[in-house]
Amino acid sequence: MHSAPHPLGLPRVNFWDTHLQLIIGYAAIAVTVLVWAGFALSTRAAAASQLTIGDVAIIRSGIPALVFLPFLPKRIGMLRRLPLRNWAMIGIGAGAPFFWLAASGGVQTSATLVSALIAGTVPVSVAVLSWLMYRERPKPSVVVALALILLGVAALIAASGSLAAGSVAGMAMLLGASLFWATYTLGVRGSGLDPVGCALVLALPSALVLPPLLATGVLPSNLAHVSLHDALPFILAQGVGAGLVATLTYAIAIARLGAAKAATIGSLAPALAAVMAVPLLGEALSIGTALAVMLICAGVMLANRTRAVRAPAP
Repeated sequence: MHSAPHPLGLPRVNFWDTHLQLIIGYAAIAVTVLVWAGFALSTRAAAASQLTIGDVAIIRSGIPALVFLPFLPKRIGMLRRLPLRNWAMIGIGAGAPFFWLAASGGVQTSATLVSALIAGTVPVSVAVLSWLMYRERPKPSVVVALALILLGVAALIAASGSLAAGSVAGMAMLLGASLFWATYTLGVRGSGLDPVGCALVLALPSALVLPPLLATGVLPSNLAHVSLHDALPFILAQGVGAGLVATLTYAIAIARLGAAKAATIGSLAPALAAVMAVPLLGEALSIGTALAVMLICAGVMLANRTRAVRAPAP
């Protein structure tokens, strides 16, 4: 049954459809936050495993590439129309270069910092890149919320003792990974791709480039000498979780909530990773760390009570 026309001749907004889209968006980003926390834990755990960074990278890209490959023929036209800039922003921003930075930084730091310096700072990175690339200016209240998130991240670094431990290079890599992920976020927003098309653009280039590099020894590999039992946690957390599930759910969240809000809610991942790292990796959760995590969460909640000023999507 068709709804009655708007009395002023304007298009009528379906209340239930609008709220259903928001529910889907919030559910998608909730799953994404959970997977990102697992990503931080498994990235840190890779330092103690026999798998190399290249091994974990091929697991992360190879599984979604195989799963989504049957959907490629129907999306050839969509992918051909995708501007080269968006190809680069998605494929590099969340592909093998991003993972190399995240994993290399994770080896030198902790699971809490992997999550804090990537997911925790992505909202700020998105805001900065949006201003530089598209001249989008956030409202002052959003700036305050982002500053609160940054303050929480700085407190988290101080509480972890990472500066004293000499892991500045690792933290710099993680912040670089944050910029890469923000580039991916904006690339998805302006691409016009559906979640499966986005997953193909993300997974296929890395899945094609990495095997020759591993086979020729350009990238070290121990994959042939690792048992399925030892590789299974990384298959689940990186291949199925980060590579498959989060690729879809994050794209859905961006489409339903917008790039800025999806990235901001995603910055809750450090809180979850810090708590999960205690029983799973034996990392300490000090009072200072807990307070820092609370600051990040407060910034996220404040940001979601405001609405950023947006320019048209590129």
